Amino acid sequence: MVKLGRISYVNMAPVFYRLDAEVEEIQGVPTDLNRRVLAGELDLAPISSIEYARNADRLRLLPRLCVSSEGAVDSIQLVSRKPLEQVRTVAVTPESATSVVLTKVLLPEAEHVPLGEEADAKLLIGDAALKSAFEDPTPHYDLGRLWLERTGLPMVFAVWAAPEPVHPDLPELEEALVASVRAARAEPEQLAFASSEKYGYPAGFLARYFEKLHYSFGPRERAGLMTFLELARDVGELDEVPELRFISTGVTV
Repeated sequence: MVKLGRISYVNMAPVFYRLDAEVEEIQGVPTDLNRRVLAGELDLAPISSIEYARNADRLRLLPRLCVSSEGAVDSIQLVSRKPLEQVRTVAVTPESATSVVLTKVLLPEAEHVPLGEEADAKLLIGDAALKSAFEDPTPHYDLGRLWLERTGLPMVFAVWAAPEPVHPDLPELEEALVASVRAARAEPEQLAFASSEKYGYPAGFLARYFEKLHYSFGPRERAGLMTFLELARDVGELDEVPELRFISTGVTV
């Protein structure tokens, strides 16, 4: 049975909405899943796109799935009372590698400190970011929107990665994951109400949130990912930009 990682945030609800597959599901925050994939404890998981790039020689990607947005994503927020051009310190979450590097790309002058320490701004992701947008009147800057304004491309926050040697059932599992996303798109109200009951957010809010998340790993998403990796290299967060290696055919892009 495939050991399948699941990010423990509401953003995974569409992918698992109607998943028809025998899997052992293991939940964790993105950095936890990154570690477990690299340790060989999981056969497949959505992991931070920057961590894939740092370990691309040991991993393969699903060719049809990612987690991205074209513009605002809602669940990755920089909270700051100062205008962004005046931010010199950012308190960053330990839960997400990609968002931390994206902050570095967008605000290269700002020093990073651990979340909870005094800083000009703080980076929140996942459910904490969604909750903060509801409750905190401090200005929130959506990193997905800032990325689109800078590059004109989607931002790929996570890719689906498998350690080598790849489990033989992954092509079939990818089909099931894609089918679940399709079902979620076909039943947006049911998805929103089911997720509202599970996660506690208003159904209308979740319906709008799910519309902002994209899961297909198409040509624009791949272009956005490669642009992000090039900029991450330029700010010293990546030694080199790797090729994208996929599970089904071993094709490099």
